[in-house]
Parts: sequence; structure tokens; C-alpha cells
Amino acid sequence: MSVLDAFTEFIFLEDRPEPSDIIFIPGSDEGMLAIHAAELWKKGYAPVILPSGRYGKLTGKFTGDPAYGTEWEYLHHMLREQGVAEEAIWREDKATFTYENALRSREVTDATGMSVRKAILCCQAYHARRASLYYQACFPEAKILVSPVVTKGISRENWYYTDEGIRLVLTEMEHCGSQFGEVVRKAAEKMLAGCP
Repeated sequence: MSVLDAFTEFIFLEDRPEPSDIIFIPGSDEGMLAIHAAELWKKGYAPVILPSGRYGKLTGKFTGDPAYGTEWEYLHHMLREQGVAEEAIWREDKATFTYENALRSREVTDATGMSVRKAILCCQAYHARRASLYYQACFPEAKILVSPVVTKGISRENWYYTDEGIRLVLTEMEHCGSQFGEVVRKAAEKMLAGCP
């Protein structure tokens, strides 16, 4: 396996969608995530969609369409535009980074009494590994199925063709190494204690 293949296999995840309890969308200003989630909802893969996000922590504001103040507002608008019923769209509009998207989404599902056994995660293709790891950490009892969307023209087939693709993928690799200290320690403690 080449170095490029190893990076590709680690970062770019994709699962076949299966009937699930919920569809998650981590915060983003990429409307294609909502369009894809709406397609899955219309095909009956899950009864509800939970977009999550206020804005990016680094920017301190929503950087997408200026008509919307949060990632959730924008994704909600896109879902409604695609025909998703209002009652099928749940709300999480406080998170400012990926781990918070997963944590706050867990708070929402717990508050509704939903026991998530299987979920579909609609995320950007180059963000798939990190998003999946965070949602899996926050929903350890659930099967998290990744249904990625190619954004910014960056896919598993072409990410290494451009400096921007290389930068984004390597940044994701760095984040997977630097952001998971607490998550890994907790998982190791549980495993050593004989917990699932």
C-alpha cells in the first residue's frame, strides 16, 4: 500500500446507508450536506434529521450565507427547501466544533428519550474519519454509518491533486492525532476495566 493509499483509506470513509433512527449533520456552511440528508430522509432511511452547529470556533461567526446567523439555521433552511417536514428536523444550535456537534447532538437525543442504535452521519468526505470518531465516542452503543458528500471538489480519488486538498487532508490527520487525547484515555480506561 502506498503512502497516498494509506492516507486515503484512513480519512475517507463511506458506508452503505441502512434504515436508521436518525441522520446527523455536523455543523457546516456546505448546503450539499443538507441536500444529501434530505435525499436519505425522503428515501425513508430515518424519520428525523439533526443538524448541529452555531458557527466555527475559530471564526466566531457563521461564514456562509449572511442571511443566516448559525449553521443550524442555514442547514434547516436547506432541508426545508428540499421538502423535509418541519417536525422531522431537530435542533442543535450551540456547538462550535466537531466534538461539540457530537456531544450536543447526544444531549438532544437523550432529552427526547431516543435510544440511538443506528445513525447515518452526513459529513464532508474529507472530514469523515474525524466526524465519525467523535460521533462514535458520543454514541458508543450505536452503529454510525458514514454517508459522505464531496465538497470543495475534494474526494478520495483526487485529494492529492491540489495543494488545498493535501492541506485539508493532512490537517484532518493532525486533528485526529491531537484532538482525541481525552477520548482515547476514557476508552482505554473502560476497556481495561472490562466495560464495553
